[in-house]
Amino acid sequence: MLLLRLLWQIPTGLVLVVVVLLLINEYAIARPSRRTKDIAYVTMNASGVDAERHLLDVYTPRKVAASTKLPVVVFIHGGNWNSGNKNLYAFVGRRLAKQGVVAVIINYQLSPAVLVPAMANDCAQAVHWVSQHIAEFGGDPGRIFVMGHSAGGGLAALLATDDRLFARLGLATNPVKGAILDDAAGLDMFDYLTKMEYPNDQQYLIPYGKDPAVWRAVSPMYYVNDHTPPMLMYSGERTYPSITSSSQRFHQLLLNHQVKHEYKVLPGKKHIAMVTQLFWQHNIIYRELLDFVDAKKR
Repeated sequence: MLLLRLLWQIPTGLVLVVVVLLLINEYAIARPSRRTKDIAYVTMNASGVDAERHLLDVYTPRKVAASTKLPVVVFIHGGNWNSGNKNLYAFVGRRLAKQGVVAVIINYQLSPAVLVPAMANDCAQAVHWVSQHIAEFGGDPGRIFVMGHSAGGGLAALLATDDRLFARLGLATNPVKGAILDDAAGLDMFDYLTKMEYPNDQQYLIPYGKDPAVWRAVSPMYYVNDHTPPMLMYSGERTYPSITSSSQRFHQLLLNHQVKHEYKVLPGKKHIAMVTQLFWQHNIIYRELLDFVDAKKR
């Protein structure tokens, strides 16, 4: 009986040890950074504003000279276009800030409350806010990059390629200087929803609607041109087939237009592991991102 009790306690003890170690690690990473949370990026008393979804958090290094202007990375979470929250990705903000980047983690409206065009507009408004205010946090408004995983990766690609999103906000030029796409979904939803090749594809008619013109309008694949900004693209070797095929096609399109970019398939990685790896500060995406945004430049 005593032996059984001991065997029961061993797994529990190991779990507790792991949790404590993770908390210690997170505290050590959080200390060099400062979080300013729940900043509204739209006018809160305007019609159609969501008090929770139209918010962002800014993460900055604690020890930076007042004259320093750091690169800025705006991170857009995934979640199948119907879930997710900036608070779940605080670890991304902390790790970027610790390594000399001003990180902005955003919320945006989700399905079924809105369709993807409204989500893209939210993200564009968040980037617009960043371009106007990030200097107050030590960020360089001339070095704004977008990053996202899954649905967030598709939205990041759309921000980088569709200049109309910012023209509608009164901006003469697109403020996005580059994009980091982590197992991006939604690069060509016109093709995806037209074919309906996979089980349960009907679910995506909820966030995208039933109008093929809308599917095409929010697909980054149709906006790549010779002036598209540089990109880093990553997909998992064991991710969803649709992400693999659309990433390969997007990569080829960037090559055709001679857009500066890197595309890497990470061995053994599934879709979720492509974002959980960002918990580790020195993984390949962070290492290459720091060079990409020129984080050493002050």
